[in-house]
Parts: sequence; C-alpha cells; structure tokens
Amino acid sequence: MTNEFKTVDDHLEPIPDSLKKLAEFLERSLDSGASIVMMRHTPDLCTVYLGDPSGLREELKQVGSIAIPMANDMLALTRSGINRMPLDGQVYRFVRSFTQVGDTAAVVFSAD
Repeated sequence: MTNEFKTVDDHLEPIPDSLKKLAEFLERSLDSGASIVMMRHTPDLCTVYLGDPSGLREELKQVGSIAIPMANDMLALTRSGINRMPLDGQVYRFVRSFTQVGDTAAVVFSAD
C-alpha cells in the first residue's frame, strides 16, 4: 500500500484526510448500493447521507457529518462528472454531481 495519491496533473502527494474520509463513504456506498449525499445544514457542518437523492428526504439514511473545510477539500480534490481516484492500492470510480433535495442543495457521489 502507498500513502500517496496522484493529483489531477499526475503529481504524487500524501493522501489528504478528506480523501481518506471520502474513500470510507465510498466503501459504504458500494456496500449498500446507494449514493453518498452531502448537504450543508449549518455554517460549520455538512451532513452525509446514503440513499437516492431523487427520492424522499426522509428515506435518506444519515451516516455522519464532516466539517465544512473537509467537505470543501473533497470538492477541490474531485471534479464534477466522472472521477477515478487511486488510494491505498484501491481504485475508486465515481460520479460527482449536484442536485436539490427538498429546498437544500446537495453534492452526490455515485458509483460509476
């Protein structure tokens, strides 16, 4: 296993905590067959859910929360659309998109 990842411009850098956390959420997403849905409900925290963002909000399962700086870092280190992210010997393929759940904007990470 390596503790580095390739940036978009092919530089090797240490794996940031935000990508390690995203990998944990992606593993849960794969295990459950559901998308990761992140919504900002307070100025300091982003709530993370598993489920179908096009369904009812009540059907989303809350699986955690992360600080806004970590959520922002996840967005800075991934891109909208298809992503391929090798981390610790595992390659994660996912699509990052945006949607609205009820009246709240959401970022969605779905298995590719």
